[in-house]
Amino acid sequence: MLRIAHVSDLHVLSPRGVEWRRLLFNKRMTGYAAIVFRRGRMYRRDYLAAVLAAVAQRADHVVVTGDVTNFSLESEYAEARRLLDEVARETEVTVVPGNHDIYLPRIARRRRFWHHFEPFLRSDLPELTVDLPAGRFPCVKLRGPAAFIALSSAVPRPPFVSAGYVGYPQLDALRAALGHPEVARRVPVVLIHHDPLDSRLRFEQLRSGLVDARGLRSALSHVARGLVLFGHLHVRRFSQLATVAGTLDVICASGAGLDHRDERVRAGFNLYTIQDNGEVSPGEAWVLDPASLEFGRRELPAAEASP
Repeated sequence: MLRIAHVSDLHVLSPRGVEWRRLLFNKRMTGYAAIVFRRGRMYRRDYLAAVLAAVAQRADHVVVTGDVTNFSLESEYAEARRLLDEVARETEVTVVPGNHDIYLPRIARRRRFWHHFEPFLRSDLPELTVDLPAGRFPCVKLRGPAAFIALSSAVPRPPFVSAGYVGYPQLDALRAALGHPEVARRVPVVLIHHDPLDSRLRFEQLRSGLVDARGLRSALSHVARGLVLFGHLHVRRFSQLATVAGTLDVICASGAGLDHRDERVRAGFNLYTIQDNGEVSPGEAWVLDPASLEFGRRELPAAEASP
């Protein structure tokens, strides 16, 4: 049996506070304004600490589906790495980048995400990886009954745009990975930051969705069973994607440190179990109680129709 904990959107801020000289005259300034004026959603460090401590003890593998930092600052990268290193002392960690982790073009050129988080992305099939702004993907980890397939949808975008893009080279590599014998005999657990089932108008997809979500769904169309785990939306959500061979569970985790009155949004983590025979148990949401900092089990929201 393999227990998988799913957290997302840590949005780790610099422990030294705002570094103003690095926020001025670029996209980071608009991002900071969004934090200041989004009063209904606040990230709390004590909530994040409680979530990371819980998943380190409850899971055999912790997956983090992007936005581990807020502005891609070096101090944020270092602090996020320190926090994930603490989790990795207890269990294995895999992390994929989100749009906040590749915030500016120079961050992509300098491969800063890969510099800090490459130890969590060492593929068992390195011959199938391709070079991307965030590093080498897809990363495939073969663990018991599961094959973790970490994808990058993170690319630099202009202000007020947070859309993601997988790209043809990575989609071709994903198809090759899914066809590999060691992957095919396991349950695939696909990790990505952006929503693969976004059915909004094209304009909205180009602004904040996954631009080539249809291409990703096509690459997954012959998979009979498995999980597709993502973040970005800051709300827990369970959907299903029908394929020609079966059905995939597509599940979103909320922000790991979010303070919000809505339990679908508030800090917590999702937990999944894959049996040795490949059976995938229904996912569970574990939501933080603000008063006690303890976690209560909740059912994930009812499945939505796939596009």
